[in-house]
This record gives sequence, structure tokens and C-alpha cells, in this order.
Amino acid sequence: MAIPVRRLFVALTLCCALIAGATACGAGSDNAVSAASTPSATHSVDRQKLAKTRFVANAGLAAGATYQWIVKPWKAGKFKKGAHGRKLALVKAALAGGFAYNRLKAAHRNAEGDPTLSKALAPLTAGIDSLKDLPSKLRKGDNPDGVAGDYNDIINKVKDAGKGAGAEVKDKVPSTSQLTSGS
Repeated sequence: MAIPVRRLFVALTLCCALIAGATACGAGSDNAVSAASTPSATHSVDRQKLAKTRFVANAGLAAGATYQWIVKPWKAGKFKKGAHGRKLALVKAALAGGFAYNRLKAAHRNAEGDPTLSKALAPLTAGIDSLKDLPSKLRKGDNPDGVAGDYNDIINKVKDAGKGAGAEVKDKVPSTSQLTSGS
């Protein structure tokens, strides 16, 4: 009973992604608690300057992942039933969706360090939170066209909010290791 190499590769990739995700979500260590309780040497002015930079980096990674693995396949028709490579496209889109949600939440936290960005992103908080359940919908194939459109809309709103606050966001496609690790 020979197993095709392609199926073996997909199964191995999914297993590695699940293992990486499980280890990333593991219980925190005591070192994390002690590191969080120590004050940082960074001044609030420096933190505000870095907030825009971190926001642009995190939002750019979210936008790049969304465009590369959700929007492009969606526009190419890869999510339609019976399309060649649909299952793989949905799995990649689900991984990218989880990654994009993670990076958007990080970008939102970064924006809180800058008053202008914080005001610009305040109306988008509910939209970003609504993306939490979308990766599982992509994985299952539940209305992938609507899900892809939702991701595209939120990313465009975050880009517009950043641009209005003086922090222009450009798409930056994450590496595969960043995508599977979630950071």
C-alpha cells in the first residue's frame, strides 16, 4: 500500500504546524512572570516612537499574509467547490487567517502606545475581534468567499487608519516559518 508523496508531505506539514502551535500555546513558565513584573528602561517617549514602527511591522505582516494566502487564492477561484488544489488552499488560508488575527491583535496593542493611532484604530476593535472565528471557518470551507472578503475589508480598514495616523502600512509577506509559528 503505497502512500503518495504529496499526501505524506501535506500530512507531515500539518502535523508540524499543529505541534508548533501546541508548543506556542503551552503553559507559561515562572520566568515569564518575573520578566513581566520588572520595569523597562524605555522612556514613554521612546515607547511611543516604537509603537508606530511596531504597528507598521505587525499590520504589514497581517496584510501580506492575508493577501498572499487568502485574497489571491480567493480571486483565483481556489476556494470554489471542485477547484484544483482547494483543500490545500483552504488549509493555507486557515493558517494565514490565524497568523493575521495574531498580528492584528499585536498591532492593536502597539497602537495603544501612540495616541493618534489609538484613536484611529478604536472603531476597528470589534472588527479585529470578529476575525477570531474565521480561520476555523476557512479550514472547514464554510462560506470561504465571505470569509476572504471579511479579512480583506478589515485589513484595508487597518491600512487606512494607519495611513490617516501617519503610519502607512505596506504588505509584507511572512515566511513559512513565521506563518506556522504565529509570530
